[in-house]
Amino acid sequence: MEQQPRPRLMRETRRYWPLMTAYERFEQVVVVVLSLVIALVIALALVQLCARVIPLLLTGVIDPLDHGVFQGLFGMVMTLLIALEFKHSIVRVALRRESIVQVKTVVLIALLALSRKFVILDTAAIGPATIAALAGATLVLGIVYWLLRERDDRLESQQERAEATGA
Repeated sequence: MEQQPRPRLMRETRRYWPLMTAYERFEQVVVVVLSLVIALVIALALVQLCARVIPLLLTGVIDPLDHGVFQGLFGMVMTLLIALEFKHSIVRVALRRESIVQVKTVVLIALLALSRKFVILDTAAIGPATIAALAGATLVLGIVYWLLRERDDRLESQQERAEATGA
């Protein structure tokens, strides 16, 4: 069974602390504080979402099948998902699985943000040029993400071959 991230984070930090340079210690402290702040923001956003939506659904004031309501609800949910992915990328740095936040993760978060924008987009209020620009940005980010994933897969397979041959 996998252990909870917080105890592992603290245990790993204590274990490596004497080996870290001053900058690495600073970086670790920043990552832990950022992680805590983002976790607090996510928890507050979730509480606010529930506090707004549940009473309205129970009283029947809003219809979740209404297009505008659907856009608003999914926009809020996707905002939470984006924040969770952002926090996850920071926790990976804190757990020393990666030394820096990976470009692939940043591209993925940008794709999530663009996806959210498409969900909440009111096509009557914006022009075709804006939609084309958003679509172009999504296409480019998708290609970049695919290329980064291909590179990582290629590097991983090369590493596996090198380990298998004993090099």
